[in-house]
Amino acid sequence: MKVIIIEDEYYAAEKLKKELLEIDSTIEVITVLDSCEQCIEFFKSPPEHDLIFSDIHLADGICFNIFGEIKIEKPIIFTTAYDKYALQAFEANGIDYLLKPIQKERLTQALDKYKSLNQTAHQPQIYNEIKAIMSETQREYKSRFLCKLGNKIKSIPVESIKYFYSKDKMTFIVDDQQARYPVNHTLDEIDAMMNPSTFFRLNRQYITHFKAIHEIHPYFKGRLKIKLLPQHDEDIVVSTERSPLMKSWLDR
Repeated sequence: MKVIIIEDEYYAAEKLKKELLEIDSTIEVITVLDSCEQCIEFFKSPPEHDLIFSDIHLADGICFNIFGEIKIEKPIIFTTAYDKYALQAFEANGIDYLLKPIQKERLTQALDKYKSLNQTAHQPQIYNEIKAIMSETQREYKSRFLCKLGNKIKSIPVESIKYFYSKDKMTFIVDDQQARYPVNHTLDEIDAMMNPSTFFRLNRQYITHFKAIHEIHPYFKGRLKIKLLPQHDEDIVVSTERSPLMKSWLDR
C-alpha cells in the first residue's frame, strides 16, 4: 500500500509513519507534504498511490483549500485536533476521521476500514458514521456540579470553575473565588462532560478553563510548563505529544 501524508508538524508526521509501519510493514510512505501550496503543486501529477492521510490545519491554511483546487480521486483519512470539520471531510472523499492524539488502535481500525471498503459503495456508510460523530460533538455539556461539603450541598456553575484536579484518588473543583470543592467524578468522566472549546485536559491530573491559564513556559523535550490562577502548589507539565494540541486549542 502506497501512502501520502499531509502534515505540517514534523514529529506528528514521523510518529504516524512509524505507527503505520508497525501496523503493516508493507506500507510505503511516498512523501510527506506540509502546506496547501506544496500539495496543490504535487497533486497536479502525483505518483501512483493508494491512500492519503491528511491533517486539516496546515502551515498556510486548511487542507480543504487543496481539494477545491485539485480533484483528489484516492480515499483520505483525516487527522486533526478539531471535530468541527467532519462533514467537510466526508465531502472531500474522506473514509475516516481520526482525532489527535491518534490512538494506535483507531489507526489500525482506519486502515482495516480502508482495506475492506468497496470503493463504489462506501460513502453512505461513512456519511452515517460522520453524522454520528457530529451529533456526539453537538451534545449539551455539563452546566453545574453538585458538591457536598460536610452536611451542606452546593451547586457549582461551570462559569465559575477555573480548573479541576485530582489528588489521592479524589477530584476537586477550584473556582474563581479560590474555593476548593470535592466532586464525585473522575477526571476522565469530567473530560467527557466539558465543552472542549473552553476546557482542556492538560495531563492526567488537571483540566483547565482557558481563563485560568496565567503563564506558559517552554519546558524540556518540547513540553510546556503551566501556571494557573488560582495558583497551585504542584508543577503542571503538558507532555510533548499534547503540547501542539494545547497550542492549537489556545489559538482557535
